[in-house]
Parts: sequence; structure tokens; C-alpha cells
Amino acid sequence: MTGEFVRLEVADGVGTIRVDRPKMNALSIQVQQEIGAAATEASGRDDVKAVVLYGGERTFAAGADVKEMAGMSHADMVAASAGLQAEMRKVARIPKPVVAAVTGYALGGGCELALTADVRFAADDATLGQPESLLGLIPGMGGTQRLSRLIGPSRAKDLIFTGRFVKADEALALGMVDRVVSGGGVYDEALAWAAQFAGAATVALRLAKQTIDDGLDGDLDRGLDLEAKAFAALFDTEDRTTGIESFLENGPGKATFSGR
Repeated sequence: MTGEFVRLEVADGVGTIRVDRPKMNALSIQVQQEIGAAATEASGRDDVKAVVLYGGERTFAAGADVKEMAGMSHADMVAASAGLQAEMRKVARIPKPVVAAVTGYALGGGCELALTADVRFAADDATLGQPESLLGLIPGMGGTQRLSRLIGPSRAKDLIFTGRFVKADEALALGMVDRVVSGGGVYDEALAWAAQFAGAATVALRLAKQTIDDGLDGDLDRGLDLEAKAFAALFDTEDRTTGIESFLENGPGKATFSGR
């Protein structure tokens, strides 16, 4: 998939959703729709086992297109907002491991895009934040919900209320990112993380992600019920048979999975 500003690049089982809209990867409506289209394709392709979100060496995404928003009325945004959230939801629901490789700025909508990933790796000079309050707004592409679930409500409120920017080391301490990478190697490290799943048990990873994400929306008992059903369902897969037989014969970590 190649759009005007977003492309899906696939190599060795890993799909990279690459945002490329100079100068700062502003997330216009078109860019968000192209991201959603790339996520849909990555979700459906059997040759994509994991996904990297990447904005290039300079910046991940500096935020929504403020110039575009300036010309929108209340009625315009009512009509557009649900669809824009839906594009981010397509990324969050990719049924495969997803890692964001954050370089430069990930602000506003750019931070919200990073939050859709399962894990986030940041360059040591990266800057993250939700500065919408400084424009008289709030995050509108999932930030109020995903950030509070990730780092807790009080920390999320501090960042959203103040709109302050967060450097990579503080983002790591807060839990906004999972790894800080020095020397300009954040994309390579994200790619290596994703590549480890090229030969993994695809159905098991899909159900693990689905169970974790869906379980967070309910109480513990509901989550445990989801886990039990998903665990049992895997006993109907070829990979479960392969994995157990390989473990008994050769020990752990040596199975060759078919993805079925």
C-alpha cells in the first residue's frame, strides 16, 4: 500500500507503516486516513507478522494539521471526529505485535498515534506530549483514554492539563515509552524487536493481544473468562501441536510454527 504520505513497506515478515509528509509529518485528515488504510492492509496480510510505526529519522509526527483544523466549524468536527478516531482504532487493533519507533517530536496526534502501539521505543532526543490544552482543546484521537490507561489517570491529567513536553528519559520513567535508544538506532531496534515474531505462533500472539486489550475494559473476572476461552481455543491450532511436540522433543524455543 502506498498513499501520498503513508506507505506500508514489508520485508522479512515485518511491515513498516511509514509516515512521510514533510516537514513535520502533520497528521491531516488525509494522512490519518492513509494510516488507517495501511493498518487495515497490515492486519490482513499473511506475510506481515509484526508492524513498526515510523515517521523517519527527523520526527515521528508533530501533531494534527492545525491549519486544516482552523477552518473547521463545530459541525465539521462533529462529522469528522468519529472517523478520525476510527483510523487510530484500526492501528490499535492490528492483530499483531506493533512497536512505535519515536524520533524527534511525537506531539498531540503524533503522541496519540504512538499510544496505539503495543510498545514504544524512543530516540534519546525524542520529545512527547499532549499540548492540545494550549490551543483550547483536548486530545481527540484517543489520548485522554489511552494515556490514562497506560500511565495512570493522575499522571495523564498532569500532562494533558499543562500541555507540557516530555523528554525521552522522563517519558521512560512515566511509562509512556518502554525503551530509550541512543545513537540514532531507534528504528533498527524497533525493527529487530518486530522481527523476532516473523516465525512466531501467529494465532497465539493475536489472541494474547486481544485478551489483554479486551480484558482492560472490564473487571478481573471478565478478563479471566476471556483468557480461559482464548487458551482453550488454541488447542484447535496446528501451532499448539507443533509447539508442544517440539518442547517435549527438543526443549523450549525451538519450534517452527506454520502460523495456523
